[in-house]
Amino acid sequence: MTPAPEPSSRPGPEQVDGLEGGARLTIGQVLDELRGDFPSVTIPKIRFLEDKGLIKPERTPAGYRKFARADVDRLRYVLRMQRDHYLPLKVIGEHLDAIDRGLEPPPIDGVVPVVPTVALAADGLPSPESFRRRDPLRLSRRELLKVAGIEESLLDQLEQFGLLSARPGTGHYDTDALVIARTARELADFGFEPRHLRAFRAAADREVGLVEQVVAPLARGRDAAAAARAEEAVSEIAALSVRLHATLVKAGLRRG
Repeated sequence: MTPAPEPSSRPGPEQVDGLEGGARLTIGQVLDELRGDFPSVTIPKIRFLEDKGLIKPERTPAGYRKFARADVDRLRYVLRMQRDHYLPLKVIGEHLDAIDRGLEPPPIDGVVPVVPTVALAADGLPSPESFRRRDPLRLSRRELLKVAGIEESLLDQLEQFGLLSARPGTGHYDTDALVIARTARELADFGFEPRHLRAFRAAADREVGLVEQVVAPLARGRDAAAAARAEEAVSEIAALSVRLHATLVKAGLRRG
């Protein structure tokens, strides 16, 4: 049975002060401690680094992760090497292995200028959390037309070209359908017709297929947490995919 979500409350003073003496932090408390220096770190990111073998927190009988001070310091090292030196995880793993064996990791060139944080900002792009979020919004066809501000002929064409559809079995439209309808209306002001938007649909389908192909081995895991790990990976990869796609489009337009 999959364990309940791990608590994310802030650590109490006795946990922080006594961590060296054997007390442990939950994954949520570790996240709270790291976010001051690494604002973009997420719980799925920490779990991903664990899956890669870079950290090995203890597990309670119920399956909860418990982090010692050494685990937190190790996480800081990994995140700093990624952020400040752009090292791939394989190289960082080699550094950690050297440290574990009592060796010194290779020297890092400290004179290389550091890229400003703003240059790597996500520019308001969807986060992994946005791909996991679900809402109960259900709109009738008439409500969708009114809220999106579109004519029924436009909705008919959007459905015809496979850009949106009602939820199977309900006949209602969700938030994604509403956003697509509104966006199509705004693009129409620039001369885009639904038939022109098929390229976006095809590109999205290709990206979805690639993500599913990469995540499929995780979903086939035999342990109870396999489905949860697969879902987390889908969210992380989807957000990275959208970021890459948007940046490539932006870079292409600037070259034009």
